[in-house]
Amino acid sequence: MDHSTNSSVHRAEGEAVSTASPRDYFDLMKPRVMTLVVFTAFAGLIAAPTDVDPFLALISIVSLAIGAGAAGALNMAYDADIDATMKRTQKRPVPRGAVSISNAYGMGLVASILSVLMMALAANYLAAGLLAFSIFFYAVIYTMILKRSTPQNIVIGGAAGAFPPMIGWVIATGEISLDAVILFMIIFLWTPPHSWALALYKSGDYAEANVPMMPVAKGAKSTRLQILLYSIVLVVFAGAPVLTGLGGLVYAATSLGGGALFLLLAWRIYNSRAGEAGSAEDGALYAVRAGDKAARDLFAFSIGYLTVLFAALIVEHAFDAYWAVPGVNL
Repeated sequence: MDHSTNSSVHRAEGEAVSTASPRDYFDLMKPRVMTLVVFTAFAGLIAAPTDVDPFLALISIVSLAIGAGAAGALNMAYDADIDATMKRTQKRPVPRGAVSISNAYGMGLVASILSVLMMALAANYLAAGLLAFSIFFYAVIYTMILKRSTPQNIVIGGAAGAFPPMIGWVIATGEISLDAVILFMIIFLWTPPHSWALALYKSGDYAEANVPMMPVAKGAKSTRLQILLYSIVLVVFAGAPVLTGLGGLVYAATSLGGGALFLLLAWRIYNSRAGEAGSAEDGALYAVRAGDKAARDLFAFSIGYLTVLFAALIVEHAFDAYWAVPGVNL
């Protein structure tokens, strides 16, 4: 980390008290990530074969949202140095000096404790334990250990983001079942192709920050192949809910159509030169060089793919739109 990066982080410590706004603290919680966490957890809760008191369910989901935000705050506090180096993260609250590192840590720790206590009171101890472990996994195992040490960081660390639908299921049932594990595995397998697609067209950012993301450590060609292989496994595994009876015709059609498009985009990445041209022209998330557009397209689509996949479960189980797939033994 160069002198200018050190200076920006130190300014974050000294100026945050006078410049922080409520929006800065909200941004510290990574609201976009939090939204996806809440949505997938809600899907797990709705798809579970048990009715839950609406008020307690609401408190449980709010607890999960706070926990996700707490993990985001701890991540930003620890990663202040590399966030200040990377173009796409320089405007986050800590590197631009709006929130100090100590305040980010404080907020993250307080919110973590609050979220776990709320979950224990509103749902059950197993759900609270899973929430606590997911926060620890993201903030410590991924952020502090894996992210800066191995190109497998996002593969192993992706487990943290895969817990929400399992937690939602446990909120309702109080136990971990095969279907809960399947929901976990769908997000776990989705994370590498989603994250590596972004890393391909932002590889210059990661290289400058000395973060060993797969394109930086193993090269663009190897990353493109791994994206394709993970995408194949993901799309096949995404059909598992149909086999267990968790997903019906709506889910099956969504999985089949979305999976076909996912594989098409992954194949295009494999046959492209994505990642070989370096980072994007500027700091905008979707700004890419011509050769990197295949990676940008999969990254953007992957978010929608996961969303509609879990939305199909919500539609089937919350709106009485479940029809069993013919020929499947339930």
